[in-house]
Amino acid sequence: MITSPFLSLSRYPFSHTPRHFPEGAASQSSNFLPNFQSFAYGNHAGSGFPSGSCSNALRRKRVSVVCSKSTLTVEEVAERGVKGKGEEFDAIVIGSGIGGLVAGTQLAVKGARVLVLEKYVIPGGSSGFYQRDGYTFDVGSSVMFGFSDKGNLNLITQALEAVGCQMQVVPDPTTVHFHLPNNLSVRVHKEYDKFIDELTSYFPHEKEGIRKFYSECWKIFNALNSLELKSLEEPLYLFGQFFQKPLECLTLAYYLPQNAGAIARKYIKDPNLLSFIDAECFIVSTVNGIQTPMINASMVLCDRHFGGINYPLGGVGGIAKSLAKGLADQGSEIIYKANVSGIIIEQGKAVGVRLSDGREFFAKTIISNATRWDTFGKLLKGVPLPKEEENFQKVYVKAPSFLSIHMGVKAEILPPDTECHHFVLENNWSELEKPYGSIFLSIPTVLDSSLAPEGHHILHIFTTSSMEDWEGLSRVEYEAKKQLIADEITSRLENKLFPGLRSSIDFMEVGTPKTHRRYLARDKGTYGPMPRGTPKGLLGMPFNTTGIDGLYCVGDSCFPGQGVIAVAFSGVMCAHRVAADIGLEKKSPVLDAMLLRLLGWIRTMA
Repeated sequence: MITSPFLSLSRYPFSHTPRHFPEGAASQSSNFLPNFQSFAYGNHAGSGFPSGSCSNALRRKRVSVVCSKSTLTVEEVAERGVKGKGEEFDAIVIGSGIGGLVAGTQLAVKGARVLVLEKYVIPGGSSGFYQRDGYTFDVGSSVMFGFSDKGNLNLITQALEAVGCQMQVVPDPTTVHFHLPNNLSVRVHKEYDKFIDELTSYFPHEKEGIRKFYSECWKIFNALNSLELKSLEEPLYLFGQFFQKPLECLTLAYYLPQNAGAIARKYIKDPNLLSFIDAECFIVSTVNGIQTPMINASMVLCDRHFGGINYPLGGVGGIAKSLAKGLADQGSEIIYKANVSGIIIEQGKAVGVRLSDGREFFAKTIISNATRWDTFGKLLKGVPLPKEEENFQKVYVKAPSFLSIHMGVKAEILPPDTECHHFVLENNWSELEKPYGSIFLSIPTVLDSSLAPEGHHILHIFTTSSMEDWEGLSRVEYEAKKQLIADEITSRLENKLFPGLRSSIDFMEVGTPKTHRRYLARDKGTYGPMPRGTPKGLLGMPFNTTGIDGLYCVGDSCFPGQGVIAVAFSGVMCAHRVAADIGLEKKSPVLDAMLLRLLGWIRTMA
């Protein structure tokens, strides 16, 4: 969920100033991040995908991103005949995050001609990667759902298989190790009963409540996992699912307006255990249990035991690489260094996009993988905000961004059997949601040692931080503040987990909300919506259609929200709705109109 591609700099000890990331306007020039250029187009020595296949590993010092005849820079477009005005695609996707790539590949498989426009030089957005000094860093979360070989929520596996790709993965035996106030140390084991037994050992008086709460999560998960997942805005699909599995559909409808914290409080009274549930939900949604929709919580709290957490060999960036390669193999296009500056509206319909260099491309439909705030606030300048978006912005605000630290450390600093993922909140539950209060730590080299030089590990650390905390600073003040906060977080981890951590640091880079805003074009560096108050579950979350004909949104500011599996779900739903609208799937215009009005009315109840 975090991302920060940075300028190439040499290795140095932690006692020096942490490396900074330039926070100005993103460059489109050819000298921008030259080390990325070589592997973005498959020119890195010894790299590249085998012809006609997808790579299943991204090895250190052997990197390639979508070497294909259909992955282009803006400068190469004219040579390939992608001429812009006068040539119409079935769909243009703005951005190559996981949601956008899943939507694009699903459409391409159905026969649509898709053009994906990515402002950066590699795909993936928040699920990308970067390399420094022999390290391959995930720029976002390393907790990967969706790679299971069973059920219907293995959406990453399904998306890859749809375009003929596979990835090798390593099962993670522990989803996360919580280090919480009052010496509460809980491991979320892959084995559900083992996790429940460990949690109950701390709260034996709440044994029944623990079982009842998590059993309710399983009821929701099993219902969702039994359904074929397509667009909830397509009535023929909905009616078909309801007639096949009415009980499961009614179960989901019942829980749609409910939140995890409220349900937990039906069964649990111990305030420390309820705070633990809050921490569980915070990882899911960056808010507490009272504000986390029960359906979202159930997807994560159960799938970690059902399908499990599986880390892709070579790093998370391989997911986007494989999807982009698969998209190209289907005959569609992806263009890098293509910065979309506006969506073209003609007679009230979205018909194309304009790049920052003035180039224009046209399509029957436009899919924005930008946030809804960026889509309607920046890409649609001069267009009145649709009523649906006004309502959305009344219910939701931008979730905070993050401060992220990527470290390379000597391997001996980690105790034996150290888990891959940790959540640290040492002293006070009240600090859970405050900036820099909670620390999430990933050590992906525990699962894939090829990501770091021999004898070293990667520590990827992130904590919530707001854009306002970094504005109005001079360059000197900005660098000093990064140094200060990085030092404080390092000290906390040194005291809690890894004594001597500071002296073992071989490499470090720090990213702030400004970094995330620059490289991902996300308003204030946000990673999705957060309810202003206590929401009615998912009732207020918009789906993929918008108030502008021909324009769709996909990603973490759409139903069902944040996280890789959630945005993949959003991509699947979006592709189905778009396919119906352009004639690649069955549709009923009358039922469509009725359902969209009904959904709009339901959202007003949030």
